Amino acid sequence: MKLATLRDGSRDGQLAVVSRDLATAHFASGIAGRLQQALDDWTFIAPQLNDLYQTLNEGRARHAFAFDSAQCMAPLPRAFQWADGSAYVNHVELVRKARQADMPASFWTDPLMYQGGSDDLLGARDDIVCASEAWGIDFEAEVAVVTDDVPMAADADAAATHIRLLMLVNDVSLRNLIPAELAKGFGFFQSKPATAFSPVAVTSDELGEAWTGRKVLLPLNVHWNGRCVGRAHAGDDMVFDFAQLIAHLCKTRNARAGSIIGSGTVSNKDVSRGYSCIAEQRALEMIAGGEPSTPFMKYGDTVKIEMLDAQGDSIFGAIEQTVVPLAKRAR
Repeated sequence: MKLATLRDGSRDGQLAVVSRDLATAHFASGIAGRLQQALDDWTFIAPQLNDLYQTLNEGRARHAFAFDSAQCMAPLPRAFQWADGSAYVNHVELVRKARQADMPASFWTDPLMYQGGSDDLLGARDDIVCASEAWGIDFEAEVAVVTDDVPMAADADAAATHIRLLMLVNDVSLRNLIPAELAKGFGFFQSKPATAFSPVAVTSDELGEAWTGRKVLLPLNVHWNGRCVGRAHAGDDMVFDFAQLIAHLCKTRNARAGSIIGSGTVSNKDVSRGYSCIAEQRALEMIAGGEPSTPFMKYGDTVKIEMLDAQGDSIFGAIEQTVVPLAKRAR
């Protein structure tokens, strides 16, 4: 099943069911007006949404209309929680090595995670708005899951049963603001602006054999200014799977329905697969020659993040964003 939130002039948009080929959609207003409503009562509402999904795929939905990803908000425009992990430890190791920082052994056994802003999540076509290019604008291509209610102290096996939806993510970072923030010892804040999500969120069965129950076994394609710069495989080198990330989140607290948990930048040891964020490429350049040569994003730059199935069809639709100055923001 594929679900989207379409703009209707409100803060939270209107829930719609989207066909498997991303060609048509149908409002779900007779079932649930908002995605959060469906997540709050998933066992009851999801089967009804799935019935509509099947009808839509069979071409029998009476009020179907053409799906336009440009009209999509984030599947959850406002979420109760957005927690981003760093499951691909290779990424962390590279960045630390570039600045000649030691890699704590615990990073391989205990996930890194930060809590991002969840009150203003971006749609797939929303601009990346930034007041200054000097802040070091970087994309970060990731995969995320959405849960229903997960109880405190749930172990990984239990946590895996609470995954309801998957999405793609562009977790934008302002790299030149990060060092000063981390030096305070209190984590990211200003260096993490609004995060963007794929046009649709999908149930795990849409991935077929590419979903193990805990991770996605497909490449994540990243294009920067029209050029493919990354095809990192989301199933390779993922030290902590989604079930482990959720269990980490819930060690001391409940995670409520509508919680979004990110994988962190998808990163592979095989550098021939390219990169999912500019910082990683710059780290490789610093390790090789002492100085980075790849610049961060500038105004007018574009980024596209997409995942294709084995037949070459888009699963989630594409995140396609342009960097713009604050004065020219579209939203």
